[in-house]
Amino acid sequence: MKNIFRIVSFFEGVTYLLLLFVAVPIKYFQGDVSYVKMLGMPHGILFMLYLVLAFMLFKPMKWNHKTLGIVLFASVLPFGTFYVDKKFLR
Repeated sequence: MKNIFRIVSFFEGVTYLLLLFVAVPIKYFQGDVSYVKMLGMPHGILFMLYLVLAFMLFKPMKWNHKTLGIVLFASVLPFGTFYVDKKFLR
């Protein structure tokens, strides 16, 4: 399950960065919402899956509540999921 979480974490982070730094600027500077629509749903699904898997890994990984909080908080920060992978999953 840890490897699945690592994969989901990676793709969640990539879609978040693409959404923030590619799709949203295109939306506001060029008025084209198609990239936000195209990336929004996959990112949302990956985000929810990330949260569910983080809670599922809480006991098997022997995380304390502070670590779980960091893992969950990292999902809303750009590059946060990559930090979690390096710090807690390797």
